[in-house]
Amino acid sequence: MNTLTALCAIGAEKVLGNEIKQLGYTLCAHGRGAGTPGRVYFSGDDDALYRANLCLRTADRVYLRLASFEAPDFDALFDGVYAIDWQDLFHKDARIIVDKVRTHRSRLASEHSIQAVVHKAVYQKLGHAWRMSSLPETGSAFDIRVYVEHDTAEILLDLSGAPLYRRGYRTDGGPAPIRETLAAALLQLMCWRRKTPLHDPFCGSGTIACEAALYAYNAAPGFGRSFALENLAFFNAERAHELRCKEAEKIQPDCQARITGTDIDSEAVARSRANAERACVTAGRALNLIDSSARVVRPDFAQADFTELSAPYDTGMILGNPPYGERLGDAEQARELYQRMHCLYRNFPGWDMGFITAHSEFETAFGVQAQSARKLKSGNLDTCFYLYKRRNIPNGHSR
Repeated sequence: MNTLTALCAIGAEKVLGNEIKQLGYTLCAHGRGAGTPGRVYFSGDDDALYRANLCLRTADRVYLRLASFEAPDFDALFDGVYAIDWQDLFHKDARIIVDKVRTHRSRLASEHSIQAVVHKAVYQKLGHAWRMSSLPETGSAFDIRVYVEHDTAEILLDLSGAPLYRRGYRTDGGPAPIRETLAAALLQLMCWRRKTPLHDPFCGSGTIACEAALYAYNAAPGFGRSFALENLAFFNAERAHELRCKEAEKIQPDCQARITGTDIDSEAVARSRANAERACVTAGRALNLIDSSARVVRPDFAQADFTELSAPYDTGMILGNPPYGERLGDAEQARELYQRMHCLYRNFPGWDMGFITAHSEFETAFGVQAQSARKLKSGNLDTCFYLYKRRNIPNGHSR
């Protein structure tokens, strides 16, 4: 069995953990680093290395943990890294990069020095194993991440390559787009189900609607891209194709889903349509793997100001990433926008609502206290997800 580490937005660990369990893998707590913000550890067979990258919607990266050992000093760090069978992982032209180092409460505190020692140990091991005085480094690049926490070192190999939020369908994100993986996490936090109407009144680049469509039709998010794993020496291309076909068989193009988005900006609407088209075409190509010509229905987008909207059904969900100062360039302007957004609460009386924003005074401006407010950090931005559950609560919660 392999031990893997999946990274996600801080605050979305439980969502990612549930996804991992649904794939059939077991969450585990290995070492002091387990349970840390933004990381989820799990164990899985060899297929898990590929399936996790292909199928996880809320993971930003997936790593294979190569070793965990005590590293109170640089000699122990070097020896622990050198002991790994690096020659079994790479081709002889590989270029190895110690991408990131993180330390916490350890005697080894210099990230630059740790990086240098790990890099030296890897190349010395490869040189000795392959009997080469120098390595050509003309082939694929591979990233290694190192955590040193409480004097314990973890050595991780990146299996993803480009971050997993880069699905491949969003060629134009527009201003301040939400990450695809974070949009997928918000859908899970809202407990959205495919039969529930879903609307994004600030569709921007259509990311929320695209992720909802992929989820609704059960199309794995990684079908439109490749992974660093595919360039490793032990990669089994034939088995990967079999796994892709198995996942393609799970796509449900005949399901009913009402996914819509609007934006006041006509360019945003056009951008959303183009991105949704690419996302659904990717799902269609996956179906071609199993000789199916079925077509995945695209979300609907229209140009409209959110103040013009009204509920088309008695119940549903609104999920939005409204501007919050950084995109508008004016935090006070964002506050005024949130005040006007109260019309959504009024005009969609039977709908649950979720909004993500970095503006600290959202609830006050919106005029309604959320049933839950979850802090999420994706990248360098601290945000909060405000959730309004209205289908099972009485009216009258406005401030």
